[in-house]
Amino acid sequence: MVDVVRRNNVKITGPPDGQPLLFAHGFGCDQHMWRRVAPHFEDRYRVVMFDHVGAGDSDLAAYDPVRYSTLQGYADDVVQICETLGLDDVVFVGHSVASMIGVLAANTQPQRFATLVMVGPSARYIDEEDVEGGVRYIGGFSRADIDDMLDSLDSNYLGWSAVMAPLIVGNTDRPELGRELTDSFCRTDPAIARQFAAVTFLSDNRADLCHVSVSSLVIQCRNDVIAPIVVGEYVHQHLPNSSYVILEATGHCPNLSAPQETIAAIATFLGSVGR
Repeated sequence: MVDVVRRNNVKITGPPDGQPLLFAHGFGCDQHMWRRVAPHFEDRYRVVMFDHVGAGDSDLAAYDPVRYSTLQGYADDVVQICETLGLDDVVFVGHSVASMIGVLAANTQPQRFATLVMVGPSARYIDEEDVEGGVRYIGGFSRADIDDMLDSLDSNYLGWSAVMAPLIVGNTDRPELGRELTDSFCRTDPAIARQFAAVTFLSDNRADLCHVSVSSLVIQCRNDVIAPIVVGEYVHQHLPNSSYVILEATGHCPNLSAPQETIAAIATFLGSVGR
């Protein structure tokens, strides 16, 4: 039997009888990226944090390239964590690609989830043209952009991390944030990181949005090179019951660069839905 708690390095704080608040990190990160946000909710919520398999202090021996060849494999892990811990009425908070992992998990077992909070989500990263060559969908990247990025990951992962992490975080006046994300990227096994990147940036979860039955919040930064505003607007518009907040923060990691603004957005939303 799989030891899910060990596999995903699950950590729990807050009152045992509190409503579960499950934090999921994005690509190249681990649960440590929530350290400036999660403690705010520990007085009221049962805060649950974990590492995706292949990240942080997860059990690397549990990494299966077949299971994790799609985001559904990561979503199945989320469902297993909930089942193992007996979590119901879950508030799922996902950063970046974890937002779509949350969508898939909630669509798999909607009865377990109360609401979804998505920080910097994208349902599809690659632009699409219509039959006449016009723009049908804007994801922020061309297929050539993604292929070049994956080639760079293959040839020099550490070099790619050093260049890309500061761009992803933004906030050039705070270089320590870029260094932190670079260090996080560099702690990830390059082979696992490359596959997770391909799974992330080649995924298309647009058709999954309409099946979400729980209320949701889309949190968008004003200047985000990974998920621009038009992408956040698309996610919001295609979720059946969603709220939308644009932060004044810049970059793709407001949980790291603007924790107070992120906390306020989450807390206000949870208060509005009676949580």
